[in-house]
Amino acid sequence: MPVCLNSSPASYDPRPCAKAVCGQPSVACGDHWGRILSIGLVNNMPDSALEATERQFLSLLDAASDGIQVCVSLYSMPKVPRGEAGARHISNYYSSIEELLGRQVDGLIVTGREPLTSDLADEPYWQSFTGLVDWARESTYSTVWSCLAAHAAVYYLDGIKRVKSDTKYCGVFECSRLSDHPLIAGTQSRYCLPHSRWNGLPEEGLMSRGYEVMTRANGSGVDSFVKDLNSRFVFFQGHPEYESNTLLLEYRRDVARYLRSESKSYPSMPQNYFDNDTVEALTAIRREAEKERRELLLNEVSIILENTKIENTWGTTAVQIYGNWIQQIFARKNQGQQDKAIFAERQADLKRNEGSQVFGMSAQ
Repeated sequence: MPVCLNSSPASYDPRPCAKAVCGQPSVACGDHWGRILSIGLVNNMPDSALEATERQFLSLLDAASDGIQVCVSLYSMPKVPRGEAGARHISNYYSSIEELLGRQVDGLIVTGREPLTSDLADEPYWQSFTGLVDWARESTYSTVWSCLAAHAAVYYLDGIKRVKSDTKYCGVFECSRLSDHPLIAGTQSRYCLPHSRWNGLPEEGLMSRGYEVMTRANGSGVDSFVKDLNSRFVFFQGHPEYESNTLLLEYRRDVARYLRSESKSYPSMPQNYFDNDTVEALTAIRREAEKERRELLLNEVSIILENTKIENTWGTTAVQIYGNWIQQIFARKNQGQQDKAIFAERQADLKRNEGSQVFGMSAQ
């Protein structure tokens, strides 16, 4: 069943939205009111990846929804640095965190962004972020913390600091299942997922604080983990949502930074990602660039990448994991509604019994 998108802050409606990815009006979506989930996407990605991240998560939720109508609303945190174009896009399509805290969503997805400071608590949006963590713990059935947002959430909740690696974890890594958690039900014992990060969280530190590590990525440590608070918090150090060419575009960006002397080191190629011919061609350009930085070399890199075909080896797994997540939220929501109905019925019975007793006493 398609995903609906509440694409305007002014037109927010907790019912199926008027504008939808599926192109259906809200009346058509309303026919499935009994199988609807509201999901908030707090997108903190930089301007260059803002719209791509929206598209990635919307497409993934759409593929994973499996008969459940998912209605997505977009939110932004204050004090996240934005350029003119990014600020305009946020203004047109996003609601503020303050508005989110006054609403109710069934599930939440929070993305991270490259920090500007060495201590995450010094980031300009830290206070808003910690308020969001507290709210999500009490107000959602489940929340996904993606990559850098996972690092920040764990640091706030349990004081676990991320550790920087000497090399960047970038590529498509084989992940091994370490548990039988229902969130990874139906996946293979080993599967591939993209990672793109310098930092990682220590597995022993997570386990000592009550987190369940679900999967470990070969060569890059913990992949996914979970902790049940009032809400089920799900953490991904990797990026199941990535499209086929996302790592390719990140690599081109990092090469450009090096050639423009914006970074000191030439970036490593994503592991297990490019075919052999592409690796050889890109390696030859790297040798040239390390001898002499010339921005014109970026054109050669771009030509090679434009003619490279990337096999998406993780899409099926990503859909399975997010499908499990959606189904779990739906089950928890239904259980909550049943519990409320039972409680309301019991309260009504008590009132009826009290009324009968009062009536019996007056009759005497």
